[in-house]
Amino acid sequence: MTPYQVVLVTVSDKEEAERLAHTLLEAKLVACANIIDGVNSFFRWQGAIDHASECLMVLKTKVDLFEDLKSAIKRSHSYDVPEIIALPINNGNKDYLDWIEDSLQ
Repeated sequence: MTPYQVVLVTVSDKEEAERLAHTLLEAKLVACANIIDGVNSFFRWQGAIDHASECLMVLKTKVDLFEDLKSAIKRSHSYDVPEIIALPINNGNKDYLDWIEDSLQ
């Protein structure tokens, strides 16, 4: 297992995603932020089934930056309870993983 992870975050719209991506990149909390627009989310919220059109952010970072990343997202996210889910990168292209490392220094 590598010391890197992918963090998934949903946001209300592309503008929020782009703003958050810039904030996280400038703070060197992520090496890359992919934004997938037009995600249709269905979920249970406050006792009812709801749905929303959202953007999904796919963030590449290091495991040891997760707590700082989570705090930064929560500070500027528009949701009361933002989705922030970390998935380990078990393996990958060494050149790409080295690039992540270099980008976060």
